Amino acid sequence: MITRFYNLEKLVRKGKVLLIFGPRRVGKTTLLNNYLQKTKLKYKLVSGDNITVANILNSRDFNLILDFAEGYDIIAIDEAQQIKEIGMGLKILIDNIPELIVIATGSSSFKLSQQTGEPLTGRKRTALLFPIAQIELLNQYNKFELKEKLDEFLIYGSYPEIILEKSKKEKKRLLKEFVDSYLLKDIFMLENLKSPKQLITLLKLLAFQIGSLVSLNELASQLRMDVKTVHRYLDILEKSFIIKSLGGFSRNLRNELKNKNKYYFWDIGIRNALINQFNSLQDRTDTGFLFENFLVMERIKYNTYKDNFSDLYFWRNYAGQEIDLIEERDGKLFGFEIKYSNPKKKTPPNDWKNAYTNSEYKIITKDNYLDFIT
Repeated sequence: MITRFYNLEKLVRKGKVLLIFGPRRVGKTTLLNNYLQKTKLKYKLVSGDNITVANILNSRDFNLILDFAEGYDIIAIDEAQQIKEIGMGLKILIDNIPELIVIATGSSSFKLSQQTGEPLTGRKRTALLFPIAQIELLNQYNKFELKEKLDEFLIYGSYPEIILEKSKKEKKRLLKEFVDSYLLKDIFMLENLKSPKQLITLLKLLAFQIGSLVSLNELASQLRMDVKTVHRYLDILEKSFIIKSLGGFSRNLRNELKNKNKYYFWDIGIRNALINQFNSLQDRTDTGFLFENFLVMERIKYNTYKDNFSDLYFWRNYAGQEIDLIEERDGKLFGFEIKYSNPKKKTPPNDWKNAYTNSEYKIITKDNYLDFIT
């Protein structure tokens, strides 16, 4: 059992909807069930997959919806994105029963945010749940033990079932099952998705470009699709918690790149499963990219859980000078160069140093990375 960072008892509020977003299989249902099992309040737990429940909550029938919740202190809806116009149903509940606690989970921010956005303005709080973060594992391991497991995280990722599973063979099987049966399920259910095969091919192309600048025109050419469709597919993949984009930071210099993105995978194990590469680090040529993907996502997890409000970018100019990760926080700039092994050069690029004189710069390696993400 892995203790998650979120404590729902501290997040729930009467008269507010708590929306728990995140990919499939990261533990949203487990987190919800653990809270409900401990509470002394009377609760009703339902699923958005239940047709009867869906018909009630999207009916806009005040009497029907209020009768559904009568006598309960908590209404919890798992997989709420399956219910059309769920936001209006939740709005009816909390507007008419101000003492009610409502919790909804969803594995597609695209659908759930669309359906809850306007109706729940000022009436909701969101919690984004990731695959297991290193900061969460400090409850079970010390930093020395976590460093010993770094190779496993870079190969198999950080999904709860993967971390708890001891067998490497079973880890591989589970990851392939995640890719084939769970992670793409929501995407294929979205309207107007004409070519699931092209979507998978797009993901595989991105898997070989983590940490690199991605050209939409090149992707479109390789996929034999128009650029607008590629852009739409990337947007769907990001809103379905499979990939994460970073834009280029640009403020002072004319030659700074700002029109291309880098793409990382929410979980590096999923990336490896997509291209069926589970070989050990000493037999790989992509260790540096795996480490970069791992650290970027772990930093995002850390900032999210710690309520560190910051914007993340990469920086690069046409002269080829670059910094892997730029963090803008509280009006200050922090540059982080991510290297699996200690680099020879320890100073920031000259153009960056001259343009952003008040910024800070640090090199993150396999020796000091835990200080960066825990």
